[in-house]
Amino acid sequence: MSTLKLTASESISQTTQEIESDQDLNDFLNILQLLIREPSVVGSEDSFFRVLRRELEEIEVKVQYYHGVLVAQGNQPQDLVLSAHIDRHGLLCTGPNEFQYAAFISSNQSELTGDSVSEQMMQTIENRFAGQLVQAHLPYTGTYLGQGYIKRSYICPARKNLIFELDGLDFLQPGTPVSFLDRLQISNGCVSAQLDNVVSAAILIYLFRCGFQGTALFTAQEEAGRSWRYALSWFKRQNLTTQRLLVLDTSPYPTREAAEVQQIVLRRQDANGAFAQQLTTELEQKCHQLGISYSYKDAYIEAQNIGRSKPLSLGRTELGRIVAATNGEINGTTLQIPTTGYHTPNETASLSSIAAVIQLLISYIY
Repeated sequence: MSTLKLTASESISQTTQEIESDQDLNDFLNILQLLIREPSVVGSEDSFFRVLRRELEEIEVKVQYYHGVLVAQGNQPQDLVLSAHIDRHGLLCTGPNEFQYAAFISSNQSELTGDSVSEQMMQTIENRFAGQLVQAHLPYTGTYLGQGYIKRSYICPARKNLIFELDGLDFLQPGTPVSFLDRLQISNGCVSAQLDNVVSAAILIYLFRCGFQGTALFTAQEEAGRSWRYALSWFKRQNLTTQRLLVLDTSPYPTREAAEVQQIVLRRQDANGAFAQQLTTELEQKCHQLGISYSYKDAYIEAQNIGRSKPLSLGRTELGRIVAATNGEINGTTLQIPTTGYHTPNETASLSSIAAVIQLLISYIY
């Protein structure tokens, strides 16, 4: 543990000096390290929501829990609305010693359209999990049930899902979530874990500790294509519309070199439609003012598609689904951290990128 603290401290010091930021990432990393240890498998996020609620209520933030979304608000809730999904990939026991990728179980088959980023990624991550330690939990309480490991994983063409063979958890009953045994690793100026999207949840808690007075939505089941419904239900419940919804997430890149071209990733659009130009331009201008490097993911994907017989998808983000469902009455933009190792327990992001996102968001406080 002492080695981890030393490595983190050295990396943080170097990172904050590079971007000329006064933010102390030690406090943020303490939050992230805590949250990563808590399971939040797609469809079984209840126990994680309770952890978030505890952390937020300790700093006297108004917290309300609805089906699929936890809402935290300061004293100026309509100034800026931030959103981040909190579910992470994992497995679900679906029969005697049978386990499937939780995001793609049969109840979610209607979300599989053949061109989603998650489906395209499933082909590339099929063989990544051999030897990975996993742990089982009771669905609602999060009570620990035991550990095992993945012997192999493969795509079942009939069920269109990743099927896992496990050792050590054959006693589990159907409906039991199984999470990857995840711990925060810090090395060479980077953090690694299953960061999507617990890193954004940690950033939101850190922002409230720094004095953020707006609104934050923590949504469930984004990896199953459902989180936008929960967020939209909250907006309708409150009879609210906005053009200032800012969605935080990670953004995958094939190599560290490609990820480190920019500190943060912006978007003008996704496969569902265009984002709010004013807020997108506002973030771009802040990047220039703060000396933060950025790129546009939609432009990156369009460049990658030149000459490809099967184009890559622009992605269907939580925000894009909301924009399409409301004909743009609720809109905003995205702010993403470039990562590698997407949808694995070793997803990696640079501390420089995390510090840049925090620095940019802190600018909305002071």
